[in-house]
Amino acid sequence: MVGGEKNREGFIPYNISQNIGVVVIAYIGDTAIGCAGLKFYSDTDAEIKRVWVEPNYRRRHIAVEMMKMIENKAKEQHFTRTILQTREAMTEAVSLYEKLGYYRIENYPPYDKLDGAVCYAKDL
Repeated sequence: MVGGEKNREGFIPYNISQNIGVVVIAYIGDTAIGCAGLKFYSDTDAEIKRVWVEPNYRRRHIAVEMMKMIENKAKEQHFTRTILQTREAMTEAVSLYEKLGYYRIENYPPYDKLDGAVCYAKDL
């Protein structure tokens, strides 16, 4: 993990998987190799959580496909925007989100008080 467990301590309470209403899991055969989640944030915004692809399976567009699925689920639920939080140190994630049309926004609660957090949004 980027920066080690000590550098992630402040983020751990916000990465609990409860309240994530939609989950996409990518499989190759019987092996789960990626995931992404979607949860209610506000009447207009759905928050994307826990986007992950196992390192050996990266650069195969798996994350791109999961993001498209999650965004479609958000549209189906009548959200007008997806938001997400990451860290600048996670350069591959930042690059992915920007390539998918996400733009930097002010950090939203609870990430507005966390050093190292950066937030993005995409209009649906």
